[in-house]
Amino acid sequence: MNIGTLYIVATPIGNLGDMTMRAVETLKNVDVVLCEDTRVTKKLLNHYDIDTKTMSYHQHSGEERMAEVVNMLEDGKNLALVTDAGTPGISDPGNKLVSHVTRSMEHVTIVAVPGVSAVTAALSVSGFATDKFVFMGFPPHKKRRGQFFEEIAASKYTVCFYESCHRIEKCLAQLAEVLDADRQVCVCRELTKKFESVYRGSIAEIAQMDIPAKGEFVIVIRH
Repeated sequence: MNIGTLYIVATPIGNLGDMTMRAVETLKNVDVVLCEDTRVTKKLLNHYDIDTKTMSYHQHSGEERMAEVVNMLEDGKNLALVTDAGTPGISDPGNKLVSHVTRSMEHVTIVAVPGVSAVTAALSVSGFATDKFVFMGFPPHKKRRGQFFEEIAASKYTVCFYESCHRIEKCLAQLAEVLDADRQVCVCRELTKKFESVYRGSIAEIAQMDIPAKGEFVIVIRH
């Protein structure tokens, strides 16, 4: 039986020019592209004249959709998994699908088609040590949020995490409460996009900066 391959394809986090040639070819040649939001992915596919069929797979997809993916692979179809932006599985439910597929199919091949990730993009411009670092995803909205920031303050390594525009002001205020005033922080806003901006300084200095509460944020904190 000819089993299909599942490709995990990274896509741009903003600038469409960051799409790799290999990613474009992969998305053109697979039978189905599994998308976090088909409308978002369609814009990317249209930009590169890719007419591959799309199917939704996101954080609310249940066992039925995952079983459907397994069935397609068993039928010999090649599939690509993408997220709205960046690398699937990084603070994203793609890892659940990969886990399910590997448990369900003994001989399935899963191939990474690497590319952009907001984590590595932010770390690369921070100037902080990255031989060891901790990525913590998004802070909890309410429960355990204080514990989240306490863990950051106690970390022996560089810490990187995401925050939304709706909570960035609260986030920086909470960091100022738990970090030493001279602890160095790098706030990356709208990476790779038109209004990309990077703010560097101690947490005391960052707290005094006029940082627009708009767009996507990645925060990096020196150990």
